[in-house]
Amino acid sequence: MLSRVANSIYWMSRYMERAENVARFIGVNLNLTLDMAAAFGEQWGPLVNITGDKEQFAKRYGEATRENVMHFLTFDLDNPNSIFSSVRRARENARSVREIISTEMWEQANRSYLMVRDAAKNKLATENPHDFYTAVKMQSHLFDGITEATMSHGEAWHFLQVGELLERADKTSRILDVKYFILVPDAQTAGTAIDNIQWAALLKSASALEMYRKHSKRIDPFKVADFLILNRDFPRSVHSCLSRAAQSLHAISDSALDAFSNKAEQQLGRLLAELNYTQIDEIIAGGLHEFLDGLQTRLNRVDDAVFETFFALRPITNGGTQQQTQS
Repeated sequence: MLSRVANSIYWMSRYMERAENVARFIGVNLNLTLDMAAAFGEQWGPLVNITGDKEQFAKRYGEATRENVMHFLTFDLDNPNSIFSSVRRARENARSVREIISTEMWEQANRSYLMVRDAAKNKLATENPHDFYTAVKMQSHLFDGITEATMSHGEAWHFLQVGELLERADKTSRILDVKYFILVPDAQTAGTAIDNIQWAALLKSASALEMYRKHSKRIDPFKVADFLILNRDFPRSVHSCLSRAAQSLHAISDSALDAFSNKAEQQLGRLLAELNYTQIDEIIAGGLHEFLDGLQTRLNRVDDAVFETFFALRPITNGGTQQQTQS
């Protein structure tokens, strides 16, 4: 497969997944503000901080109001991580590989883009935010289902899986980081009704509340973190995502799962091995935010390694940290 084609497929899936997860991200805050605004006020600046876009946002928008943050993360085409930017780039990548993906996949990618474009014009996200962000998530789910059912599970499909799963692992960690590091006003709320509301909203944002209830009867912060990071069966947990991404990487290179034949397999395998032998009490003892921050950095390195191994046309010499956007 041409590196150009593999690169487009990889980023098509990452951008579709990113749009869904940014919608989830905003949905967390919308749900929390309904229950907590009277007590603590609305907090929108943290959403920009946690996505790593603080400087860009401050330079262009200044105050982190609800309207400013929602527009920046949803419709701002100058923000490469916004929902609109993500679905547009996913559509562009899908169009460039139409001979590889199914017609149904292309139509769904195009449909997602047109929905967000129209919403930007008619202000649907402002007037009915719950309906809009739910629709964004459903469009992504439809794309995943169509992909699973209509695309041959060969090399191209595995590149798509790697992109989607790395993006999902990163965003699951960031959704968890929002609650644990940002959204808790102070330690006095721990164990209170407000704390339970926050954790329930967090689980709901990852479509994990019902599955968590089957796993654990009561909401416990340690168990929630363990479920979203280390659970091997829940498809949105960090461990599950990375385990399936590693399987796809090895399928692409046709190498053994207990070895590595390139830098991408080495980086991801090492991270996955550490997760295999880590317990949640060890993570909490070392600081959950610090663990999640380090995890996000290492996921960036895996992305860099995938680029160098499969997509780069020449050696990378600048030594800088690659942002998780397509060049």
